[in-house]
Amino acid sequence: MVMRAGMIGLGALALKDFHGVLLVFAGILIYSSIQVLAGDDDDDEEDMGENAIVKFSKSFMESTDEYDGDNFFTMKNGVKVATPLFICMFAVEVSDVVFAVDSIPAVFGVTENPLIVYSSNIFAIMGLRSLYTILSKAAQDLKYLEPSVAIVLAFIGSKMIAEFFGTCISTNVSLAIVVTLLSAGIGLSILEKDNDIDDQ
Repeated sequence: MVMRAGMIGLGALALKDFHGVLLVFAGILIYSSIQVLAGDDDDDEEDMGENAIVKFSKSFMESTDEYDGDNFFTMKNGVKVATPLFICMFAVEVSDVVFAVDSIPAVFGVTENPLIVYSSNIFAIMGLRSLYTILSKAAQDLKYLEPSVAIVLAFIGSKMIAEFFGTCISTNVSLAIVVTLLSAGIGLSILEKDNDIDDQ
């Protein structure tokens, strides 16, 4: 929460003093959108040992692949090393920073009010973490949800570019477009799933 507050504060100051930051935020969102839309469809489980964030976490400290109860650190050959439990916790925090890189600019694309940006991020963190299992299952079942989110990111990025050049799109219109895109993604996913069931 403190990290998010700091990042949002810096973002708000940057937007106030350097309006060109809008283009940087827009670039991040559009790049993220392209990455999602161009992503492969490989559903095989990822080897977490090869995960970039896990590798990054391990690069900071000596670690072992063996657990030691619920301890974050253990002794191995006389050296204090991190257990997979600590690496997991560290990787989660690093992931939060990575996700903030596009989630914070996305909210700034809708409103530049720091209080709204911060409160929406906090509610998202609290809600998404507690509902992770449900949302993860929903994302798997709703085929077009992820592409619709990518299109939303592209729209918000494009909106920020338009605002930089003087064309303002109101918050109400932006929210209406976002809700429409997400609803369309969910609706198409459910419709296709129902059609598949009927064909069987």
